[in-house]
Amino acid sequence: MRKATQLVVLLVLSLLVLGAGTASAKVQIDFWYSLGGQLGETVQQLVADFNASQDEYEVVAFFRGAYDESMTAAIAAYRAGNPPHIIQVYEVGTQTMLLSGAIYPVYQLMADHGIDIDWEDFVGAVYSYYTHEDNLYSMPFNSSSPIMFYNKDIFAAAGLDPERPPQTWQEVEEYSRKIIESGAAKYGFTTGWPSWVLLENMHAWHGLPFASQGNGFDGLDVELLINGEFGMMHVSKLAEWHEEGIYHYGGRGDSANWIFMNGDCAMMPHSSALIGSMKQSGLNWGATMLPHWGDPYPKANSIIGGATLWVMKGHSEEEYRGVAKFLEFVAQPEQQAWWHKQTGYVPITNAAAAILEAEGHFEREPYQRVAIDQLNYSPPTSDTRGLRLGNFLEIRNVIEEELEAIFAGAKSVEAGLNDAVRRSNQLLREFAELYQ
Repeated sequence: MRKATQLVVLLVLSLLVLGAGTASAKVQIDFWYSLGGQLGETVQQLVADFNASQDEYEVVAFFRGAYDESMTAAIAAYRAGNPPHIIQVYEVGTQTMLLSGAIYPVYQLMADHGIDIDWEDFVGAVYSYYTHEDNLYSMPFNSSSPIMFYNKDIFAAAGLDPERPPQTWQEVEEYSRKIIESGAAKYGFTTGWPSWVLLENMHAWHGLPFASQGNGFDGLDVELLINGEFGMMHVSKLAEWHEEGIYHYGGRGDSANWIFMNGDCAMMPHSSALIGSMKQSGLNWGATMLPHWGDPYPKANSIIGGATLWVMKGHSEEEYRGVAKFLEFVAQPEQQAWWHKQTGYVPITNAAAAILEAEGHFEREPYQRVAIDQLNYSPPTSDTRGLRLGNFLEIRNVIEEELEAIFAGAKSVEAGLNDAVRRSNQLLREFAELYQ
């Protein structure tokens, strides 16, 4: 009897332990992201902070490679029945995600779980980029805008005022000549992300459309407009400067970073997300708004880059509750202010910007306000709210391939831009045929 009683006690204790373990188990939320280096470390810290803030859910962040690889893998995983809960997708993948049939719209997710988000407090240029039929379909996460970085020591060595960076493209040319003639640097400027900076943002910054149909927001029957008068003028000047050595094309993506970091050039328009790395670079640097050509072109707002967080279909309501709680945490003004300080990405809400202002953050680090001021320079219009194009990654590759041919002297500016438009329009037609 004693042995039987002992067995019963042991069984009861085992069940109690098992029950306690089950009760304490957290619901796992899988989050695929694509930021590396210092930015990736900041993502992991954000996730760790959320996990420590509550005891119901455990977000597990997985680095899944470059944006295009991660997006393709996520859609394939959805079709196979095992998608992640959250996927970070870059802005050029917006149209693909909207039409994929694989996503749970963020505005609907939050409403379904009774979480109140003040969507009107989101920065206009950020919010408008990711809305569909006046609703937000993905949660803005790492939004950036290109700004002009410059090397203050090179400016001083060339006899330029380190506290007065160029405001116009004419001044960029003037400053570059002085820098090169003084021997302070080999080139005047280079650029990161050529299509995004030199054509997509330059058209918006000058109040002009990059593509028809409201830059693709109003329909799939879209054509590029970059071979118009402005595009021809702007790229012609870049080609002239490249031949002269004022401008140096350093490659696609962020391949040109080393040219600036090594002191071979004095200026570089690049994503504001570079600020986190610039803080660690040891350079004496500054940042200012993108240069503008002036009259007859108006100055409008710049457009964003970066990525948003998309919620994938195929999970339980309990899991979606955790997803909603995590996205609520990400959108909190306090978290946005912290994220901005660590990365250089813009805070996505006006409330977060107000916190930073009240703390005196922008007085201490004024360059971190540049992208915010650019995005808020004017209310977004159909020409400046962003780009909604299918096959956008391939289109960027086409544009940059044609720019490379122009800068190498293999094509005239007119031939290169016309070919970029012709080839891109074919990609747009192919995308439309899939979804119309």
